[in-house]
Amino acid sequence: MSGSVTGRGRLLPTLREGVVMLVALAVWLGVTAVCVGFRPEHLYLAALIAVLFFAAPVTRRLVVALLPFIVFGISYDWMNIVPNYEVNAVDIEGLYNSEKSLFGITVADGAVKTPNEFFAMHNAPWVDALAGFFYLCWVPVPILFGLCLYMARQDKVYLHFALVFLLVNLLGFAVYYIHPAAPPWYVAKYGFDFIAGTPGDVAGLGRFDEMTGWGVFDALYARNSNVFAAVPSLHSAYMLIAFIYSLRARCSNVVRVLFAIITLGIWFTAVYSGHHYLIDVSLGILTALVGTALFEWGLMRIPAFRRFVDTTYCNYISN
Repeated sequence: MSGSVTGRGRLLPTLREGVVMLVALAVWLGVTAVCVGFRPEHLYLAALIAVLFFAAPVTRRLVVALLPFIVFGISYDWMNIVPNYEVNAVDIEGLYNSEKSLFGITVADGAVKTPNEFFAMHNAPWVDALAGFFYLCWVPVPILFGLCLYMARQDKVYLHFALVFLLVNLLGFAVYYIHPAAPPWYVAKYGFDFIAGTPGDVAGLGRFDEMTGWGVFDALYARNSNVFAAVPSLHSAYMLIAFIYSLRARCSNVVRVLFAIITLGIWFTAVYSGHHYLIDVSLGILTALVGTALFEWGLMRIPAFRRFVDTTYCNYISN
């Protein structure tokens, strides 16, 4: 990349850039086809990336700018290669008991329930509607925020945000393999027995699907890479990262307040819908904070890394 900064306006990429892109796409498709299972959308996405990369300088810069999000998507998909429950034992009953011990709610008959169990007994249509809309924001809003930063030529803030987003995901994925954990809906549906290859479940978000008739969450969770990936809750991390970087970007206070509301709404929905315990949400928040600190006060203090991000990478993608 460094050797092509001065040639960023050329119609076609350099030979080296073109070869690197084509080889990377071939490796991705090959590994995916052999180890995960090929789907038509893999080919469509690869074709789109290739067309944008070779079409024009402006679309090539966009593809390079979006690489952190592309790598995130591929990494998530590749978790299907080796399920985390084949690496370490799944925490099911221990996490449930810890949640009940720390955050248990005593109900009328004297029984102690986890917050998820409490909300399963006490829910309302208007809360289901809000919860569904909040959860629909967990990835689209951060990515849209990143695109807005890029289009507004806030390149350095965009790159820091995008790379922290990727780093937080990689940290979370690592924990998934170190400590596989079942979500609350799994305990409600299957108890404490481990069942390999359990399919994803919409849990409480099914009420939103029924209300709207969209079936959006059913479609999303049908493709869940691994249901035993409840700790940490990365759903709880994404909007927090967007909110943090909205404070650094040239944003209106209205946007920042909206991001804060969505962040809190996602935290609530994660528990309300039965997809995460409060422990998961807390660790998701911690992962976002640790990832941000590690990037800004760790990696960015390495001179070579800082030059790459703030100079080489930033100059390449600048509009």
